[in-house]
Amino acid sequence: MASLWRYVLAGVGLAALLAGVLAAVYVTAPQAPRPAGYEMAGSEIARSKETANGLFVASFEPERGVIRQGELQSWLLTLKTNAGTPVEGAAISISGGMPQHRHGLPTSPHATDYLGDGRYRIGGVKFTMSGLWQLHFAISAAAGSDTVVFNVLL
Repeated sequence: MASLWRYVLAGVGLAALLAGVLAAVYVTAPQAPRPAGYEMAGSEIARSKETANGLFVASFEPERGVIRQGELQSWLLTLKTNAGTPVEGAAISISGGMPQHRHGLPTSPHATDYLGDGRYRIGGVKFTMSGLWQLHFAISAAAGSDTVVFNVLL
């Protein structure tokens, strides 16, 4: 019976030692290098920004408030003029992908509904893996045509 307890104590001791070594390795391991293009100014991950030519202010957010990987989801694109007037009747086309992986989106997102107050539902958005994704919006409205790119980091 005493020898059984010796084996149990030795097993518990080895498990504790292994857990300690793994914790030390995890804490002291160098951080993985960030992908090229990740060292962007804070505004580059912003959910609201001015379009490239300054015609509109665009905001982009997940409709349910949470970015979900691997699921089809809807996002809301809100377009306003610089004066804050909602942009109505805009034609919007969407493209994008993962610049570091050099591939496009796995789906074809598109504007599905105009919800009023400059808000457009963008359906068919899917992020299949973690990393930096870019969504490019080409916008045509009464004020003119412009573009905006939103970066989404999963």
